[in-house]
Amino acid sequence: MQVVRIYTGDDGESHFEEIDLPYEAVSNAERTAVEKAESIHFRRYQPGNFIDFHPAPRRQYVITVSGQAEIGLGDGTKRVFNAGDVLLADDLTGRGHTTAVYGDQPRVSIAVPLLD
Repeated sequence: MQVVRIYTGDDGESHFEEIDLPYEAVSNAERTAVEKAESIHFRRYQPGNFIDFHPAPRRQYVITVSGQAEIGLGDGTKRVFNAGDVLLADDLTGRGHTTAVYGDQPRVSIAVPLLD
């Protein structure tokens, strides 16, 4: 499975990269290494919702549960996240990114802040 990471580059702008989760064999399955998380919360945004440029408030996984989100970067690049897509928000400095509900359905997501 690939996760999209958004991070701050040396230019102070946010960038996307796709990362593969490293799985290890365990019993009759595979799993990733355990990451320490602070909490979990659900968010619901209505169609038309737009959040202007902002850095991620903390390093966190954001999982789209339903609806769609469009994440925009300073260079004009935009990427749509659908139900089941996982974003690792890691652009903690710089201008950050925009977030918009894409389409005519509410977007529900789960945020899982990570501990260092």
